[in-house]
Amino acid sequence: MQRIAEHYVSDAMPEEELDSLATWTTEDGRTWVIASAKSTHRLVVFDGDSGERLRTFGEEGPGAGQFNRPNGVAVHGDHLFVVERDNRRVQVLNLPDFTPAGSFGTAELRSPYGIWLTETEPGELEIYITDSFMYGKKFDEVPPFDELDERVRRYRVKFDQAGRLRSTYAGAFGDTGERSALRMVESIGGDPVNDRLLVADEDRRHESTLREYTFSGKYTGRSLPQDSFGAEAEGVALWTCPDGGGYWIAVDQLAPLTIFHLFDRVTLKSLGSFEGAVTAHTDGVALHAAATPSFPGGALFAVHDDKSLVAFDLREVARTLGLKQGCVE
Repeated sequence: MQRIAEHYVSDAMPEEELDSLATWTTEDGRTWVIASAKSTHRLVVFDGDSGERLRTFGEEGPGAGQFNRPNGVAVHGDHLFVVERDNRRVQVLNLPDFTPAGSFGTAELRSPYGIWLTETEPGELEIYITDSFMYGKKFDEVPPFDELDERVRRYRVKFDQAGRLRSTYAGAFGDTGERSALRMVESIGGDPVNDRLLVADEDRRHESTLREYTFSGKYTGRSLPQDSFGAEAEGVALWTCPDGGGYWIAVDQLAPLTIFHLFDRVTLKSLGSFEGAVTAHTDGVALHAAATPSFPGGALFAVHDDKSLVAFDLREVARTLGLKQGCVE
């Protein structure tokens, strides 16, 4: 296990209950890190170079520009996608002013959490949403296996010339076998080059790991190496390299210190792990490979203990774990 000190830890804001992260580059070249704040039902915007809180946006409610337990967030171009668990939708906002652009998913989503998206052709997105609906008085009972084929839902989204959002539901998937079903899902990440989706199953009562699916929704029978995770498998991000290689970074949600595992992009072979000096109980991560003033080789942003934003220098990660330097030059 390697130790890599955080470049910074932002001021604590425990009232927010921070969860997921996404980055966006402003017109003047600054990096925003946008975090969902579940308890205050809003978004928190940080300066990526310093960790300074720049602003908040939103309030509790069902309307446009309002949120109810926001969770997963993703950015494409100047659009921010926010998954709302308790409004059972994905809301889309225009950056940088956060004006509402529309929403989708209310007819199908039951308890949505994570999001990953890719552009399949110019102006058209394919979006994957994890839907972790549960049963029982405490919502801690996994549904019957034959209902777990709806753990990941797929949408096709485009914007017309007037900027209006158009969405189409494209179905759901999830393996229903007793050994391989997705029991409790949240984080999801994709790699179009290798036709690979990694879906985090958080249910430690069975086996918490990342399971591999194709973009067509077929479970490949593979998951990350057995015993990779000591706690819940959480945030996942793909770090791509110019030569076509790269690394998956996956969170092991441990306390007192989170462990960040790295796996080969192509083979999924384990390539090492590291922990920070203070970072614990991490939910979301965001990998920002573009150079910034504070991070010439890019940064890995992560949530610390639901209350702070932390940043790791990717050059230091590469050096400490003996990775190819071509990813950070």
